[in-house]
Amino acid sequence: MTIELSILCIAILIIGWLWADRIKKQKRFYQEIQQVKVIHNEALEAERKRHELLLDGLSDALFLVDQQGLVCYANIAARKMFAERNVIGQSPQAVFPDARFIEAIHQCEHNKQPVVQRLVLPQQLSPLGARENRGVNAWLLDVAPLPPEAYPQAKLRVLLRDLTAEFQSEQVRKDFVANASHELRTPLAIIQGYLENLLEAGALRDQQQAARFLGIMSKHTDRVSRIVEDMLVISRLESGEAAALSIEPFEFFSCVQDVLERLEHLIVSQQAQVDFGGVERGLMITGDRFYWTQVLFNLIENALKQNPRPGLHVTVTATAQADGIHVDVADDGIGIPSSHLPFVFKRFYRVDQNHTNSSIKGTGLGLSIVKRAIEAHGGQISVSSTPGRETKFSILLPVDRTVMDQVG
Repeated sequence: MTIELSILCIAILIIGWLWADRIKKQKRFYQEIQQVKVIHNEALEAERKRHELLLDGLSDALFLVDQQGLVCYANIAARKMFAERNVIGQSPQAVFPDARFIEAIHQCEHNKQPVVQRLVLPQQLSPLGARENRGVNAWLLDVAPLPPEAYPQAKLRVLLRDLTAEFQSEQVRKDFVANASHELRTPLAIIQGYLENLLEAGALRDQQQAARFLGIMSKHTDRVSRIVEDMLVISRLESGEAAALSIEPFEFFSCVQDVLERLEHLIVSQQAQVDFGGVERGLMITGDRFYWTQVLFNLIENALKQNPRPGLHVTVTATAQADGIHVDVADDGIGIPSSHLPFVFKRFYRVDQNHTNSSIKGTGLGLSIVKRAIEAHGGQISVSSTPGRETKFSILLPVDRTVMDQVG
């Protein structure tokens, strides 16, 4: 019994040792598995961060939509776009205001194919929300499915690119061609009509009528020349020639005087009054005097032509202040309705949209030239109007220290 008991004890010890060794090996195996999992997860996290770093480098807004149909990721551009709220965990319907976004996403999900659309939206439906102040805006929407092996959590991506600047430039070009054609066609048609009348048999014998026809033709020829001249000026300003401006100091007061001499006939005929006593004597501006003459001429002429009634009062002021030179041209005429103020600097834009019946003649390019000439000098221009009381165009021209010292 003693030998058998000893053998039994030895067997028990061996079995216990083997069991303990097995448990130790299993524990070590599980620890190794956990370590592998940790390394794997760390690698996945590092890869995710690298991907997000690349996605954050995109200038376009990018969203990822998960298997539940919720936004699970938004890059920096997307987060800036929706700065006022968190889009993570939101459905696309809650994120994007226009139904065409959702239609494109559903189409991508159904067909498993990319969907690319160009969307033109009214201001109230812009993804920028209340921060949108550009009016009609345009976006490129690019929705595509994601391979599950690469993105197990996300099923598709939504890329949004802001095309508003390009869209508005395209519209400006289209409007420019259409309006320029209209503005040139009207006086040319009038000139052609009177030429045909003059070429009729015996028409030139009536000298009085012939002189009247020639006078009308001359007036409309001047109008065509003015349109072409204005188009050339604005083309030079927008083509980069502004970088070659003839920059030199000149006295602003004498520039105002030159403009008023050119407009003297119109001022007298309308019994208007132009007060330029608020222009500082000796105020020097560093810039291209030709373009500054264009600026003042167009602003004052615009005030006179928009208010042909007798007794209009126009005020021109110019002062050097700490932040630059301030130039204001104000009048007490009929004013500009607030709905038109954002558009007055657009080419060919008129507050009176009825071009054919309007008694106010002009190229429609004057205020566009003003804005671009001021911007070419590094300045800013704004307009405010209280109809029936005052309309004011305000210019701020930053100046260098040497010019400020001269006038200070």
